[in-house]
Amino acid sequence: MTFSEAMMRLEAAGSEQTRKTYRRHGASEPLFGVSCAALKVLKKAIGRDHALARSLWATKNYDARILATMVADPRALSDEELHDWVVAIDCYGVGDAVAALAAETGRIRELAERYRSDEREFVGAFGWQMVSRLAAEAGAADDGYFLDRLGEVESRIHSAPNRVRYSMNSAIIGIGIRNERLRKAALATAGRVGMVEVDHGETSCKTPDAAAYIEKTVAYRESRVKKS
Repeated sequence: MTFSEAMMRLEAAGSEQTRKTYRRHGASEPLFGVSCAALKVLKKAIGRDHALARSLWATKNYDARILATMVADPRALSDEELHDWVVAIDCYGVGDAVAALAAETGRIRELAERYRSDEREFVGAFGWQMVSRLAAEAGAADDGYFLDRLGEVESRIHSAPNRVRYSMNSAIIGIGIRNERLRKAALATAGRVGMVEVDHGETSCKTPDAAAYIEKTVAYRESRVKKS
């Protein structure tokens, strides 16, 4: 699919209602308002096309950038290019999409180390997303690494920028469901941290209670094991 064809199909798939929804979630112009379902259809039609991904990203169009992360080849994504994409994140929708792509590069720990202390809100949030994703990777790091991250969260979370607070809270959850030792540590951290205030703007989104989420996830996993 050519760049022109991709942009035409994105524009045709957009709607004002979806644009309004995306704006409430922090997206800014230019944007077409393409649903996730329509983006998945386009992704399937395109496959992996890193050259096209670069052209889509360069438009600065919200929907085009989301699609760019979906069709980019993580093997072709250099450190410099990924850095350019990370520092260009301007809302959490794009941040989530870039994080999903970055997780495929095999450099999750490196990215967590590089970005989690960045003072730019969405860049720092990306760094903590990498911590969460690292916690889901078997053998990615020892317990000591994640215990250190819990300590870091506890000391910084309430003074951190808005979306960083959300990603740090997610990191508590991710670490807490990694194994039994870390679950106990994460629950203790969540108890000391208490309620995490995150401004979700004009949306119905809520910040999950980390302790409750951990306990619910562990209970669900245990029930699945018993059934199997």
